[in-house]
Amino acid sequence: MDIRDSSSPLTFYRSTPAAPVASSRHVSTPSAPKPKKPYTRRRGDLSQQVRLAVQLGFSAIAIWVGVQFYLWVRFYETHGSTMRVSRPPGVEAWLPIAALMNTKDFLLTGTVPELHPAGMFMLIAFLAISFLYRKAFCSWICPIGTLSEWLWQLGDAVFGRTFALPRWADIPLRSLKYILFGLFAYVVVTMPVPDIREFLASPYGLVADVKMLNFFRLMGQTSAVVVGALLILSVFVKNFWCRYLCPYGAMTGLVALVSPTRIRRNADACIDCAKCAHACPAGLPVDTALSIRSAECNACMSCVSVCPAAGALDLRIGLQKQNAVVSPWALAAGIVILFAGIVFYAQAAGYWQTHLPDEVYQELIPNSASYEHPQ
Repeated sequence: MDIRDSSSPLTFYRSTPAAPVASSRHVSTPSAPKPKKPYTRRRGDLSQQVRLAVQLGFSAIAIWVGVQFYLWVRFYETHGSTMRVSRPPGVEAWLPIAALMNTKDFLLTGTVPELHPAGMFMLIAFLAISFLYRKAFCSWICPIGTLSEWLWQLGDAVFGRTFALPRWADIPLRSLKYILFGLFAYVVVTMPVPDIREFLASPYGLVADVKMLNFFRLMGQTSAVVVGALLILSVFVKNFWCRYLCPYGAMTGLVALVSPTRIRRNADACIDCAKCAHACPAGLPVDTALSIRSAECNACMSCVSVCPAAGALDLRIGLQKQNAVVSPWALAAGIVILFAGIVFYAQAAGYWQTHLPDEVYQELIPNSASYEHPQ
């Protein structure tokens, strides 16, 4: 029964419930989920397995060179009472300043230096790789880069995550490696060729590799604390040394800026899952950029390996998106062939070895700790 009393200020309705009163506050209704783009699933990506194989191969070479060099040094330190081995020229890869000096000498005189020439040829190989394949030296060859990567992967596995520094700290810290490289480059550029030759022929220059070895095996407390801190930081921050402090990485990154090879994203095939950006150890915006030009990209292909959409993300050589894709096998082959080719050329041409008489090494090596840097 519907009761109405016009004389009463109240009106009762039984037949229908009262309509809800509209609120002045806007209530947003959930929007429909954005439809997913259709895509063809990427299959058979082996980039990280191929890269690991290359890393293990170069790490094994580095360990072999280190052990052989240690045995060579011990032979002279013990005056011939231990096993005699030949000096491995590959140890000069750890002498980047001498390599830069010899490269300047070679470019200005056209003459291959006689002291520590192997370091110069390996530097040329690393720079050539960086030009063709970006900073692939750092993520495919360098044993320090490999160790750094394994450390943050260990931290991620044990603690469930790694940490990214805030932008206000990250950018200034990244500049440190460029400052260090700039200082080294300034010294080499301003040093006349006669002074370079005199420095490398000094007792300090002749046993610079031995002094490098002594730094690690006769490490002082301060050095040990610094190295330990870098190792610990590398567990929690991805590639801490490589990202913030390595001058070699700064040099290869600058060369990589003019590389024709880049990670390229096809926006039409991309499904906007952002897995690539999450996987990038350098924290680059792979998911939004069409092309990665950054000097921090080291062609590790971690972003490509996690991309689920075929044709959405690739390492390509050339300036157009339709240019040839560089497969992980092609990248690995290019790196190995380029490095080995330059090394084999230096060996065949007789430019690989530093030729010094045994008497010189026998006099210098046992006393290597006493030689100071020439002023």
